[in-house]
Amino acid sequence: MGSDQNVAIMQRAYDAFNTGDINTLTELFDERAVWHLPGRSSMADDYQGRDATLGYFGLIAQRTGGTFRAELERLTADGEDRVVGIQRSTADRDGKHLDVADCIVFQLRDGRVIDGREHFEDLYAWDEFWS
Repeated sequence: MGSDQNVAIMQRAYDAFNTGDINTLTELFDERAVWHLPGRSSMADDYQGRDATLGYFGLIAQRTGGTFRAELERLTADGEDRVVGIQRSTADRDGKHLDVADCIVFQLRDGRVIDGREHFEDLYAWDEFWS
C-alpha cells in the first residue's frame, strides 16, 4: 500500500473510533496489533493484540461516558508503512475535563494497523485525568 492509501485507511479508523464503529476498527486492525500507551495512569500499558487494543478503546468510552473524542488535526504519511495522526484528545470524567494535544504513530502492513504509539504534549495532564 502507498502512503496516500495508508492515510485514507487511518482517516477511516479515526472516523470509526469517534463513532464507536467496532466492525470497521476490527477490519482495520491486524489481530496481532500492539498499542503502546505511556505514562503512570491506570490506563498505561502495552496492549497486545487487536482484542486488547479494542478493549482499551472501549474502556476509554466507558470511563468517560462516551465523551472522549480524538479530534484529528492532521494525518501525514512517513514513508510506506507509517502514518502520524496529530490530534487533540478531549473528554469529561468525574468532574474533570481533558484537553491535551497528542499524536499517534501508526505502523501499517497490507492495509492494517500493526502498531500504535501514543505521544502526549502533556503526559502529566493525561495521567491526572485518569487518576
